[in-house]
Amino acid sequence: MPDLPDIAAVDAASRQLGLATDASELHGALCGWLAGGGAADGTWLARALADDALPAPAPGSVLDQLREAAVVQLEDRGFSFDLLLPGADRPLDERAEALFGWCRGFLGAFGLAAGAMPPLSEEGQEALQDLARLAKASAESSEDEEDEDALAELEEFVRVAALLLHGDCVLGPRHRRSLN
Repeated sequence: MPDLPDIAAVDAASRQLGLATDASELHGALCGWLAGGGAADGTWLARALADDALPAPAPGSVLDQLREAAVVQLEDRGFSFDLLLPGADRPLDERAEALFGWCRGFLGAFGLAAGAMPPLSEEGQEALQDLARLAKASAESSEDEEDEDALAELEEFVRVAALLLHGDCVLGPRHRRSLN
């Protein structure tokens, strides 16, 4: 099972390409693209960010490793899917803002891949609405233990919501095709 690349390496690759997204938002966009049924090939960066001028990540590059890990994690039946977010050593408000950015990236690319009327379950529709609310949120400065717990719960919710949406748009249709 490939691990996600280091967040600092993804940030550096994003800056090198002149992208206006940080590593967390970029990972969210990649996951949204994949969860919406977007192709898992080298075109993901240009397609997920809706910029045809972006080059395909070089094979073996940090962005290609990010794609490879996301594909494997989303498909894993053991729910090994992780979000690329700053570590617990970073301030709470920075980690919360990264989570909200991850959600913004996810939503934008999910919409591009899945279209206006994706085949969502009722739970999937609710999860998508909740992700939209999180994408609009902004972090407040706090180091309260309750806020730390709340952020951990939000991260887990986002992780499960992404898997649910991937299941609705990718795994469900694939399963139905295999039955026919």
